[in-house]
Amino acid sequence: MKNEEYIIKNTLRLTKKYDDGLSKYATKNSQCIKVKNTIKPHDEFDIRWPYEEDIDRILYCKSYQRYVDKTQALSFFRNAHISKRSIHVQWVSRIARQIGRGLNLNLDLLEAIALGHDLGHAPYGHIGEKVLNELLQEKGFGYFCHNANSVRNILFLEREGIGYNVSLQVLDGILCHNGEMLSKKYVPDLDKNVAQFWQEYEDCWHQEGTSLKIRPMTLEGCVVRISDVISYIGKDIEDAITVGIIERSDLPESITQVIGNDNKSIINKLIGDLVIHSYQKPYLRFSSEVFDALSALLDFLTTHVHHHPILLQENIKLERMIKELYHVYYDQLVSGEDSPICRYVHKMLPTYQKNDPALIVSDYISGMTDSYVLSEYQRLFLPIHHDEKL
Repeated sequence: MKNEEYIIKNTLRLTKKYDDGLSKYATKNSQCIKVKNTIKPHDEFDIRWPYEEDIDRILYCKSYQRYVDKTQALSFFRNAHISKRSIHVQWVSRIARQIGRGLNLNLDLLEAIALGHDLGHAPYGHIGEKVLNELLQEKGFGYFCHNANSVRNILFLEREGIGYNVSLQVLDGILCHNGEMLSKKYVPDLDKNVAQFWQEYEDCWHQEGTSLKIRPMTLEGCVVRISDVISYIGKDIEDAITVGIIERSDLPESITQVIGNDNKSIINKLIGDLVIHSYQKPYLRFSSEVFDALSALLDFLTTHVHHHPILLQENIKLERMIKELYHVYYDQLVSGEDSPICRYVHKMLPTYQKNDPALIVSDYISGMTDSYVLSEYQRLFLPIHHDEKL
């Protein structure tokens, strides 16, 4: 037997063995569905398991590389230890895999969803998302939400519009990951098919509030959804303490007595409680005591950190900056004048130009990093006039 044939058969054998050892509620590798009808050349050999391919495609895409310069929660504090989105997705991946190992779920699927869940996030986090959502409505296109935009990035924008052929289960987990929605119980939509996924994707762009209603089709997708919350809630508290927005003593004792007062204890308590109450069940759930404490901590975080007067004041400046950039890019695109956004469009597949200009500008801005937004704003609105004699 040729070496390649042996490796292929051995890989298939190991994949089946892995599937057989998973929980009956886990997603099997044999269930993997690709959404694009691409066919590999007969001579192309790939040793990776199905969801491993998705992990690599996400890790090596340009959207993933831009994570490193995108805000997680706090935008205005110059501190190397304040969370960026690049480290956030890694923490989500670790937490999801820890939960998945406790529940005997598909770890590759968990990792792929976690690493890709924020690929389409706008610069400056939820402020950028809020502004693009308002502008798309103003232009009559629809709505912007970063989870649908993450799917759009990996499928339709990467590689100059060619995109990557990522599995349905991964894309669905990304689309349905909404980390701002907290539930005591997470039940997957097991009857979802490809057609329903596409409908939900389109509805996210054109039906207000869709991203708040849809559920993942896999238990792994549910795990990433709650892992997103577990990942940021304690770390946002730590970051806020680091920059002096709050003090640890500000945390309500009714919360800290249940789930702790630092990131490590919060993560440990939430993961442990979730695994204990979800073991060998077709859903995820917390105990009532822990869920109530988590919900109260999320309210505290929203009020005392995310809506802190210092952040709200600075966010007004960011909103204005992104809006002004959007309108300039939109006018440049419509007029066809030589500009970075027009050159961006010309690099894409010819079919890309058929998109609504409002969406194209959204694509362009949402793909920008925080520092690139700032430099573009300075270039367009704050030009430096040098003395020619100098």
